[in-house]
Amino acid sequence: MTRPAIESRYVQSAQFENLPQTVRRILTEFVDAARSAFSDSLVSVLLYGSGAEGKIRDTSDVNVMLVLRSFEPGGADQLREPLRVAHAAVRLKPMFILESELADSAKLFAVKYADILRRRLVLYGSDPMDRIVVERADIVDSLKQSLLNLTIRLRGAYVLRGLREEQILQTIADTAGPLRSCAAALLQLEGRPAASPKEALATLASQVETGAQAVAAISLARERKPLPAGQAPPTLLALIELASQMRSRAEPLS
Repeated sequence: MTRPAIESRYVQSAQFENLPQTVRRILTEFVDAARSAFSDSLVSVLLYGSGAEGKIRDTSDVNVMLVLRSFEPGGADQLREPLRVAHAAVRLKPMFILESELADSAKLFAVKYADILRRRLVLYGSDPMDRIVVERADIVDSLKQSLLNLTIRLRGAYVLRGLREEQILQTIADTAGPLRSCAAALLQLEGRPAASPKEALATLASQVETGAQAVAAISLARERKPLPAGQAPPTLLALIELASQMRSRAEPLS
């Protein structure tokens, strides 16, 4: 009997069906390729982030987690070309993690895993996140680290790309994922969870001067729409300030 390309209780969900047809096709082909490449070593394939909500734009990454019993070079070599095709077609970005590494990585990258716990679809196999608990203290530490790292990286991008607005626009679009995940984690820690990471960021941005305009610019950038001339650099500065203030807000949560 031929196995279905993607085996999961979630595949028929509205979130999956709401994905663009090309993304659904590429995911199906990639999961098939991963199953062939890693065989019994492949435990699960998860789609996480905006894709798991069925909300993806042209500039969005398609994030997948492959949980493995072991990382076999032969399987990895076999998957290289399918991954190259998938990345070129839909910006598919995989994370390869061993089943034995899940607990430690959830502790070290708690904000990321808290987001995966909120937004994930199992494309193949069992759901390994059912066994993962992300501790509050780990989320606080990870949140502060993530926001500091983002602030430093955005400062570098401002200096490097400040004279080229089209490059700054891509940087602005790329802040959506990490800023939204951090915003959702911050409000969750404060006991005021938002309905979605996007709404969490909008809530926090509304409390910072020029924050709302900066977040609106993120949406335009993700839709590949130009900002008014001269607005990209100050928008990036506003996002730097927003990330910095979010980190200050997380400090007392320790």
